[in-house]
Amino acid sequence: MVAFRPDPSEFQRLDWSLLQNGPVVLYYRAAVLEGDLARLASEGYALDVFDASAWNSELDFHQDAASRLNLPSYYGHNLNAFNDCLGDLEIPEIGGRGLVFRRFDTFARRDPRVAQFLLDIAASTAWTHLLFGRRLLTLVQSDDPQIQFAPVGAHGVSWNPQEWPNSRRGA
Repeated sequence: MVAFRPDPSEFQRLDWSLLQNGPVVLYYRAAVLEGDLARLASEGYALDVFDASAWNSELDFHQDAASRLNLPSYYGHNLNAFNDCLGDLEIPEIGGRGLVFRRFDTFARRDPRVAQFLLDIAASTAWTHLLFGRRLLTLVQSDDPQIQFAPVGAHGVSWNPQEWPNSRRGA
């Protein structure tokens, strides 16, 4: 399945408008988020909702993620393991999947480094899922209307597979 078809009706979808600017989207007002969650559910999205204000540490996040996302028993409860498991997350063919982090600002104040990494992992993983026609969105609600994060999901400019080794470029 392709992520979207070149059909004007597709351009009316909420996920289309959200993904245009990246797979991680900030929300301030809970009512706006609730409205978008209802629309995404009607578009066939499976939604995993987390209350990030309950996370006092990185371990709290990992325990919550392992439980809510039904991660495998060998899940390592660290960011590398989360990255690996998120890549294997089942994404419905119709619609997609949404990770919803409510009150993320609370956790971001407690552990800004891990909060930034979580969003970066979510963005990078969404890119990979899109390669297979699967949509993964991360909706981040904050009670802080001024919250900001560094860019997420950045991809470096890399050599093509044939010329990737230095020896193939005379270097």
